[in-house]
Amino acid sequence: MKTQSILPILSLPLLLAGAAGCNKAQPPQQAGAGMQALPVQTLTVAAVPVPQSDEYVATIKSRRSATINPQVTGNLTSILVHSGEHVTAGQLLMQIDPAKQEATVASQAATEQQKLAVYQYNQLQVERQRKLFAAGIISKDALDQAEQAFANSKADYESSGASRHEQEKELGYYRITSPFDGIVGDIPVHVGDYVSATTMLTTVDENKDLEAYIYIPTERASQIRNGLGVQIVDNDGNPVENTAIDFVSPQVDDQLQGILVKAPIRSPLLRTQQLVKARVVWGMSPKPVVPVLAVTRLGGQAFVFLAQDAGGGHFVAHEQAISLGDTVGNNYAVLAGLNNGDKVIVSGTQFLRDKMPVMPLPPGPPPAAQPGAGS
Repeated sequence: MKTQSILPILSLPLLLAGAAGCNKAQPPQQAGAGMQALPVQTLTVAAVPVPQSDEYVATIKSRRSATINPQVTGNLTSILVHSGEHVTAGQLLMQIDPAKQEATVASQAATEQQKLAVYQYNQLQVERQRKLFAAGIISKDALDQAEQAFANSKADYESSGASRHEQEKELGYYRITSPFDGIVGDIPVHVGDYVSATTMLTTVDENKDLEAYIYIPTERASQIRNGLGVQIVDNDGNPVENTAIDFVSPQVDDQLQGILVKAPIRSPLLRTQQLVKARVVWGMSPKPVVPVLAVTRLGGQAFVFLAQDAGGGHFVAHEQAISLGDTVGNNYAVLAGLNNGDKVIVSGTQFLRDKMPVMPLPPGPPPAAQPGAGS
């Protein structure tokens, strides 16, 4: 029994020694040895014309925009429109209580009738006095007095009529109407409010013939000119409209210390008083570009992978830091880090790491001509 129990214990060191001998017969492989090259598509870097631009905040304004203020004082009795409503020229917007002015017009009309009666009486009198003077019945002095009374009454009547017309015109100011077709803006007043010439009732804007108001820093004063290209973009940087500067202010804004330029806007997607981004294009210069999908980022730094010649017909991926400029379609303009002729890897970038073997694939065949093409 004791002999049988000792044999397994003695055989254990022999088994361990045999296993160790097997391990020594197979030396460990070096990291990366025998790794197959990853097939990748590449794109040869070449310079293309890239716009040189600066981005500013612009305000969209209408060439026809009116702030509505009353020309008389009084209490609002009715508001007939609401914010955002489309109105036509001459449409009634609001009404100010006209009772006092109506009484003034009525009083002036009564005074005019009184002056008319005096004028008509003196007209009869002067005609009678002229006949009597012609017959030698009255003196020249009596005729002159009649002529004077007639002239005074005529002037008094005409003055009274002019005053009535003035009061009637002022009565029309109690009706607030739209100066042109447009859209009503905010209405900060309410029925019953007392309003005066300094009270802003609302605004009316015509949502066409729009312009982008852009303030450009004075440092660019020597480069500003009519005809410079302007690209209006949305918050995501997508282009909305391409236009050009058609007005340059001769003055510098004393508060913003900028020069106002304007560019016409025709896009129906934009509305008056909207804030947008405007890229002013100063010119074009050749720069390398890379596809957006070929760029990776790490800690805020942009990288691309280049297919680098390792000799003997072999290539490795080289991680290259680059400095990016503006987007040009589906590409980034590269400010630094790339040279013309570099081969940028544009496929499988999510699988790559620095110094990894790669195999650039040959360019694909040109697309076959469609039936009938060129006929």
